[in-house]
Amino acid sequence: MKNTAVLAFSLSLAGGTLVAQEGSVRSLLSKDLAGDSRREVSLITVEYAPGGSTPVHTHHAQALVYVLEGSIVMQVKGGAPITLTPGQTWSEGRDDVHVVSRNASNSAPAKYLVFMVKDKGAPILTPVK
Repeated sequence: MKNTAVLAFSLSLAGGTLVAQEGSVRSLLSKDLAGDSRREVSLITVEYAPGGSTPVHTHHAQALVYVLEGSIVMQVKGGAPITLTPGQTWSEGRDDVHVVSRNASNSAPAKYLVFMVKDKGAPILTPVK
């Protein structure tokens, strides 16, 4: 099931892909969480063009990241920024504010996979003002 939530400012829904500035978020899978009908598991990919990023946001979900290609910089509010390369992982808690999510390179694309457990029907990403 593709996420159909339309996000306010720099995100738009186009053929099942959310476009974020110079990158895209694609929903691959969404299933009810076994044993908890109020939650679902979602699997998405995020691709950033060189220099691409996502605005400050929350997921209101437990999120696990696995870098597929390139390098990305991740940071939650109150934490230190971390640069990840292919094969490295990162996690984000349900109440974290994701203050940095960007491609570490200005010359090469980056792509990562995200597995998250979230409230059923909730948007994958909620911008923070």
